[in-house]
Amino acid sequence: MEPFKQEPAVKYTKSRVNLLILIPILALYSCGMNTSFSVTKKYSPAELKKDYEVYRELLEDLHPSLYWYTSKDSMDMYFEDGESQLRDSLTELQFRKILTYITSKINCGHTTVRGSKKYSRYVDTANLKVFPLNVKTWQADTVVVSTNLNRKDSILRRGIVITAVNGRPVNRLVDTMFHYLSADGNNLTHKFQSLSNRASFGNLLTQLYGPSNFYTIEYLDSLGNRRSIRVPAYDPSSDTTLRALLRQAANIPAPSPEERRRRRLASVRQLRIDTANQTAFMELNSFGRGYHLKRFYRQTFKTLNQNKIPYLVIDVRSNGGGSVSNSTSISRFIARQPFKIADSLYAIRKRGRYDQYVQHHFWNRLFINFFTKRKTDRNYHFGYFERHYFKPRKKNHFKGKVYVLTGGNSFSATTLFVHAVHEQKNVIIVGEETGGAAYGNSAWLIPDVTLPKTKIRFRLPLFRLVINKNAPKDGSGFQPEVSSTPTVEAIRRNKDFKMETVLNLIKADKVK
Repeated sequence: MEPFKQEPAVKYTKSRVNLLILIPILALYSCGMNTSFSVTKKYSPAELKKDYEVYRELLEDLHPSLYWYTSKDSMDMYFEDGESQLRDSLTELQFRKILTYITSKINCGHTTVRGSKKYSRYVDTANLKVFPLNVKTWQADTVVVSTNLNRKDSILRRGIVITAVNGRPVNRLVDTMFHYLSADGNNLTHKFQSLSNRASFGNLLTQLYGPSNFYTIEYLDSLGNRRSIRVPAYDPSSDTTLRALLRQAANIPAPSPEERRRRRLASVRQLRIDTANQTAFMELNSFGRGYHLKRFYRQTFKTLNQNKIPYLVIDVRSNGGGSVSNSTSISRFIARQPFKIADSLYAIRKRGRYDQYVQHHFWNRLFINFFTKRKTDRNYHFGYFERHYFKPRKKNHFKGKVYVLTGGNSFSATTLFVHAVHEQKNVIIVGEETGGAAYGNSAWLIPDVTLPKTKIRFRLPLFRLVINKNAPKDGSGFQPEVSSTPTVEAIRRNKDFKMETVLNLIKADKVK
């Protein structure tokens, strides 16, 4: 496969490969321990109740879909249950566990809780021992090792099926963890994928049950027999490879600004062309700003047109969304009919009682004042996207066959892209259900709220976006036309099973 000529491939020397490995490790070790923060610090019931009051009232005042999937009576019950747990002093982590549980009951993938800035800095620099396994899970009773951080462990290799951790069966663990994960509606694909993302399973395990120096892992061996092994937590400070890399650090030349730029862009968008098979592969890991995506699209489709490429594979499995303008722009190169972003897009209120704790609250209110209009439903509608149809581009419009790879991480603006093209005969969605709901989501403006006492933060979407009012309002994502789901054997072989499915589809199409 030939790299896209306008974006030459990065040439990785041995020293540069070492640098790529070293960068995230140096981020963990360079700062030392943060002595200004204590994870054992407790907040009084009065402080916790103040934060809880701000948390609840801002959600009730401004969240446009608080009762979209969960009734008001049920949400009130969850809120009251959370408040009843604030009778004693709690640490930030203990309080955040309560908030995370309640937040997940909103069933909004854009409404999430995270630690204070001090807590986040502490975690980044504290050399904490961690659960040693990254996993892949797609069913409640199927948890498979994808990476073992303890590289000398010859037992728990990639593809090993785990049945229990510290005596807790994996189906019970997964079910419990789901109560602390936010997702659109009843979308389980997104939750499974969230647990499968790097370190997520281990991080949530630690948050729910506390850290441990050792873990008892029950698993199935190669013959399907149940086995058990006690393994240590991964300790980065004792990693001999880490120490070797640190010793080499002084000899690694700093990358040039141009090389850093190329790496940054390559991590988000790439194009490869297999001229022998007349197939192009576009990887889009974000629709965020700052990656020159519109220029990348123009160059891409110009190249496809010049080379008369009939097959295009667009991989958005890791695309969590970003700018609607960027998702709309690529849609116009593929869509055959004019399309809308949304059937409705609105906020329910201009301001809340505790606006001062909302990030950019002045500018958010200014936007709602000047760019929305209150309608008879008493909501503030952003009418442009409710009315405007985007037309397909004429120049370098792609007329070939398009295969879109989706999965549980395909979220937010990515669902808008899928919505714009999925009904076309020349577009085939392959993989798993999108993590983002097909009916709509709550997003658009998503400021952080910082609670006044603990400084815990949570995301607060201000607009409800209904993509398709005729779709089922259950939170399910866009379903693939050709399903391609994981298997234990595929994980063990470290094969890209979704891409293999697409290649087989293209091969079959050529012989028609």
